[in-house]
Amino acid sequence: SAKDMKHRLGFLLQKSDSCDYSSSQGKKEKISSSQRVSQEEVRKWAESLENLIHHDRGLAAFRAFLKSEYSEENIEFWVSCEDYKKTKSPAKLSPKARKIYDEFISVQATKEVNLDSCTREKTSHNMIEPTLSCFDEAQRKIFTLMEKDSYRRFLKSPYYLDLLSPPSARCGPENCKRSHTHTLDCNSNIISQCA
Repeated sequence: SAKDMKHRLGFLLQKSDSCDYSSSQGKKEKISSSQRVSQEEVRKWAESLENLIHHDRGLAAFRAFLKSEYSEENIEFWVSCEDYKKTKSPAKLSPKARKIYDEFISVQATKEVNLDSCTREKTSHNMIEPTLSCFDEAQRKIFTLMEKDSYRRFLKSPYYLDLLSPPSARCGPENCKRSHTHTLDCNSNIISQCA
């Protein structure tokens, strides 16, 4: 689950250079090989916001970062719109659309996203007869906002940099050099397990 992944990412980000931690904690926090992210994959996240949020682990890391900035409503809205567009039953469109609108767009929204009045008004008008594309413009605006703002900060944050070069990555001195910025230059997996 996303919550579980967020917990694991938080643990990895706080882990010291040493792999010495109690065996009970080790069992609890171990990440299975199926949950590892390759260094190549993490590098792709820096190419575009699309690459980042279309990868489960990337989305979880970005969501954790946004939560730390108190702006997770943006990615939650984007994900809700993606889910909404997959709605098969026409009968479910209206209630799902209303839920998204009430949660993210209405004046009393609990997780109100930052939209200009024109887009907000157009989306509000779309609620009269919701279609699969009724949130497209609002979703595009929020995506652009994240791309120009929080995504750039994410790429400079420990949430990304520690996944790119974790201090606990397994590599010997022969294939690993520590630079002045304490990043690791090695070909190991990004999220590695401690034995």
